[in-house]
Amino acid sequence: MEYNFYLPLCVILLLTVLIPFLFHLSRYIGEKSKQNSAINETYESGVKKTYKDSFERFNVKYYLVAIIFVIFDVEILFMFPWAVTLRETNLLGLFEMFTFMFLLLAGLIYIYKKGALKWN
Repeated sequence: MEYNFYLPLCVILLLTVLIPFLFHLSRYIGEKSKQNSAINETYESGVKKTYKDSFERFNVKYYLVAIIFVIFDVEILFMFPWAVTLRETNLLGLFEMFTFMFLLLAGLIYIYKKGALKWN
């Protein structure tokens, strides 16, 4: 019985030793890449230089749309457990989810009215 206690520990120790060893071993067994000038470039796409400054400012609309997407996308994570437990929550759970969806819809209408989704 007491050997089962040490089994996960042995597996973790084996993996922490085995994985770095395999990475190190692949350096000697694997195919050697030929050195060429494209490998040492910043991008291997053939573009010799960047045309714009790397500190160029982006339009804030990109960030705003990304944050709005994340907010509304994460709300799906709240809807999935509700859908799974709908039978146990009965009418109260249905009312809570409709309230939640109404608040999301109100937020979307607010965002639309403020013009956050328009690309002028």
